[in-house]
Amino acid sequence: MGSIRFFCFYGAGDFLQVQDYAHVQRWANLSLARPAVQRGRMVNRSWGEPSQQLRERHDASDFDLRTQDKLDAERPA
Repeated sequence: MGSIRFFCFYGAGDFLQVQDYAHVQRWANLSLARPAVQRGRMVNRSWGEPSQQLRERHDASDFDLRTQDKLDAERPA
């Protein structure tokens, strides 16, 4: 990851000099690697890799069955 995405998303990483805080970077990387965080980042996402987009979540199985790549494959050509 290199830099902390939490801060880079808002453009504050350079201002806060997060690259100088190894423990904060380690914490952020560990947080981003958690399965719950990975799933949460997919919900209501309509950009990026289709396999990482879960535009509507109604059930836990949606993560396996209803990502945008799977929905696109179901549509007739």
